[in-house]
Amino acid sequence: MSSVLVTGGAGFIGSNFVRQWLATETLDVVVLDKLTYAGNYDSLRDLAENTENTDGTVSAGRFTFVQGDIGDAVEVARILREFQVEKVVHFAAESHVDRSIDGPAVFVQTNVMGTFVLLEESRKYYRELTEEAQKKFRFLHVSTDEVYGSLGETGKFREDTPYDPRSPYSASKAASDFFVNAYFHTYGLPVVTTNCSNNYGPFQFPEKLIPLMILNCLEGKPLPVYGDGLNVRDWLYVEDHCTAIRCVLERGKCGESYNLGGDCEAANIHIVKTICALVDRFAPEYGIQLPVTPCEGLITYVKDRPGHDRRYAMDITRVKTELGWEPAMTFEAGMEKTVRWYLENREWCDAITQGRYQRQRLGNG
Repeated sequence: MSSVLVTGGAGFIGSNFVRQWLATETLDVVVLDKLTYAGNYDSLRDLAENTENTDGTVSAGRFTFVQGDIGDAVEVARILREFQVEKVVHFAAESHVDRSIDGPAVFVQTNVMGTFVLLEESRKYYRELTEEAQKKFRFLHVSTDEVYGSLGETGKFREDTPYDPRSPYSASKAASDFFVNAYFHTYGLPVVTTNCSNNYGPFQFPEKLIPLMILNCLEGKPLPVYGDGLNVRDWLYVEDHCTAIRCVLERGKCGESYNLGGDCEAANIHIVKTICALVDRFAPEYGIQLPVTPCEGLITYVKDRPGHDRRYAMDITRVKTELGWEPAMTFEAGMEKTVRWYLENREWCDAITQGRYQRQRLGNG
């Protein structure tokens, strides 16, 4: 039975993608995830509860989980062939800008070298496929709007916008994008790249802006806002992003890139104040006594981080006109769903923030 290989499938966007895929598509799913700090098996556990195999993998029905490294060529090669992979959806990446500033080496190792290994083993595997199987094979590389650099007060990033990465994170993603493009032109590997704006929604690691602010509100901790808080991002609800990826995987043109965004620009301070208002409003429904009310009283402006891009915005005309995709979730509805999810899943949040998700093997709690 053919499969889709999802790298980084235990992460924020990856776990949402796996759930959506299983609910809507027919191919089996194989997740390959190293389970580093941002990869959390608890985000997928209910898909295969108590089904750990003797080799440490987990499988149930159409879902298989393998704890492993995309940089392990032998393991990648085994998975491609054993599970007859028809599609590769490559989420696995180090993705936090602050962490890249403090320790850039791991970003180069994972985002550049890991992507290279995945491409190289996919190239070898693709050459072995029948002509009919080659027609079905696709490699979709998930990238970021940050490779384009920073915008002024007007304009949006287009697919032909020159790359201008400003942080070690965005530089490592830009390098991986170039490798993907090179494997199409040099080897004919059927690849496609998506560059997305800021995502939000369920299962996001709590160091990111939106979940961090929600959890800090619940604990009465300061809500740190960089600089003047007027840095602008385009926000995309994660389920919309997953739908877009499926669309590009099915109908996107090989060798091309597609910008994905939510058509929803907002300054960071607006995001934080929106969260405060929603937590103030919803917390009583869940029997939660807030330490500080209103939560806006927790907002604290802090020194801006180095190389902080002022504004991102995505022009999604191409994916709209060529592939017929556009975001379905409004910002207001998406934020309400997101805040409610974190209020309803405090046990998951506590496990993440306390590091209880980390384990040597999947079955160790």
